[in-house]
Amino acid sequence: MLLQRDNRTQRAIISVIGILAGCFLFTFGLNNFIIANRLAEGGFVGISLLGIYLYNIPLSLSFIVLNIPLLFIGWYRFGRVFIFKTIIGVVGVSVMSEFTVDLFHMGVQDKLLAALYGGVFSGIGLGIIFRFGGTTGGADIIARLVNQTLGWSMGRTMFAIDVIVITSTAFIVGKDAAMYSLVALFVAARVIDVVNEGVSNSRAMFIISDETQEIATQIQSELERGTTLLHGVGGYTGRDKQVLYVVVSRDEISRVQEICRDIDPLAFLVVNEVHDVLGEGFNPLKKPAKPKPQLEKAKN
Repeated sequence: MLLQRDNRTQRAIISVIGILAGCFLFTFGLNNFIIANRLAEGGFVGISLLGIYLYNIPLSLSFIVLNIPLLFIGWYRFGRVFIFKTIIGVVGVSVMSEFTVDLFHMGVQDKLLAALYGGVFSGIGLGIIFRFGGTTGGADIIARLVNQTLGWSMGRTMFAIDVIVITSTAFIVGKDAAMYSLVALFVAARVIDVVNEGVSNSRAMFIISDETQEIATQIQSELERGTTLLHGVGGYTGRDKQVLYVVVSRDEISRVQEICRDIDPLAFLVVNEVHDVLGEGFNPLKKPAKPKPQLEKAKN
């Protein structure tokens, strides 16, 4: 029991450190590329940027003030764990935005480069925050509330908020800057996916054939990959069929195709990209337990 409590405490500390590290990278990109070139951002950060451009209100102040009401609402609707990590993210962004203002001066004046690098740093920072279970509040909390009350998807709501904020910003910073900001948002979204899902080198293959057992045996023999046989029914013929499922590396796809071609040229193959393949032959699902030291028997 005590060991489990220690493990939970350790994971919580690591999560807080990870969220703060993500806040640092996120605000570094904001200050050095986005704000420095008067570009826009989505969500509540974008609203805070409007405060900077119009009234010179620090992001650290406006961002935390905007989030306070939502944090109280979220506390009752989503529980303490979610809101605790959200508070860490909100406070982290507010504090780090001040810390990174004078930390390095990249001096990038090309708005396209600023949008690209700003998107990369924002994406890495937000991706790390999300990976450790945190959020930066604002639009994320609103999206969850709308999802529960109206049934809209969170992605749809967050996209709508971003469009409204970017459109509003266009009247202040200009249409060109707003379009560059869309580039930054797109880059950030893709980088967030890479940080959370990784750059996949694995592919999942579904093989439908009358010779699935022989194909499976050959794959296991030549590639040393485990396979799974699934039960299926032909939609047209109504006959029972076995569907072979196997996960291979990208380089092994052609070899699987050759095996199918040699055994059953009429086989039907579907190849899907997959992320975070965990288990034997790929990334380990968990670290192997350390062997317990053998205690020497006490001598009489």
